[in-house]
Amino acid sequence: MSSPLPGPPDLSALLNLAEIEAAGRARMTLEAMTYYAGGANDEHTLRANRESFSRLKLLPRVLVDVSEIDTRAAVLGQMLSFPVGIAPSAMHGLAHPDAELGTARAAAQAGSLMTLSTMSTSTIEAVAQSAAGRLWFQLYLYRDRGVSREVVRRAAAAGARALVLTVDAPQLGRREGLKRHPLYLPDTLTLPNVGPRRPGTEHLTPIDHFNSLLDPSLSWKDLDWLRGVTDLPIVLKGIHSPADAERAAERGCHVWLSNHGGRQLDTAVTPLDVLPETRRRVGDRAEVYLDGGVTRGTDLVKALALGADAVFLGRAALWGLAAGGQAGVEHTLALLHDEFRLAMALCGVTRVTDLTPDLIWRG
Repeated sequence: MSSPLPGPPDLSALLNLAEIEAAGRARMTLEAMTYYAGGANDEHTLRANRESFSRLKLLPRVLVDVSEIDTRAAVLGQMLSFPVGIAPSAMHGLAHPDAELGTARAAAQAGSLMTLSTMSTSTIEAVAQSAAGRLWFQLYLYRDRGVSREVVRRAAAAGARALVLTVDAPQLGRREGLKRHPLYLPDTLTLPNVGPRRPGTEHLTPIDHFNSLLDPSLSWKDLDWLRGVTDLPIVLKGIHSPADAERAAERGCHVWLSNHGGRQLDTAVTPLDVLPETRRRVGDRAEVYLDGGVTRGTDLVKALALGADAVFLGRAALWGLAAGGQAGVEHTLALLHDEFRLAMALCGVTRVTDLTPDLIWRG
């Protein structure tokens, strides 16, 4: 693997998430940066995630007393300092030696929460200790349900507060960057929550090995199986269609709108595109989250105004981790929190529950 550029940045000099991203990219190997930054095929959806936020215009109200702003919000009954969590992303150990433990500590310190990826380079148990009760666990269902059952058991025993089932990856999308720069783990890193390799798969990259474990027959009936092995709340991550969101709510699941950061089906809709109709169909039967393209506090205002209960950061947290370890993730969350508070004030809103669709310009 190629070597990253040396020298940690001065985090205090990084004034926004774009600058943190640039610093994080500079400290990654080419292979790791390609893995994290790339999207599927022509990357139309990867770009559209960001563009969907920039297209929306805010309609602020004035002459409102904004001397006190309350950014707190409850997510599945747990109070967050602001409605932002960390989305599941793989192999944090490639970004920084602090790995998932650093990300979890940063989330806990910020009053946020972390969703741990199945493909983490740290054990569920160690991350749970660092997360201080602010942990969700992201699950893929394998062909071998016994392996999936065991990882669910471990997550629950460690104190995870929800299971996030990824439903948009019966197979992994075509990521051409990885074909040019295949990603292999250094000898110092393992994937302790993925499950053992089968004979004959020793030559596969970690991504290809993981792909071979996924169950392409995953369907709605498998939710009954999952309900049979856990009492934790279930969140379905990777929903695009409002009709699927409604179906999830009917089955007692929460909804996470996501196109996998543009890494699965290129030209798919963005979460923001379908958020209003999703909220209309789901109503108050389920919470609705989204990820993808969030880099500014105004993005949070727009997402919550259109019906999201919370927003999750994927790449943004990773860039912070790469830039400065735990402190880099803390800086990322602090910047976004400050921007969100200011955006609320400038919109004439003092509470998260007052972020409503009339803040979005329809002209």
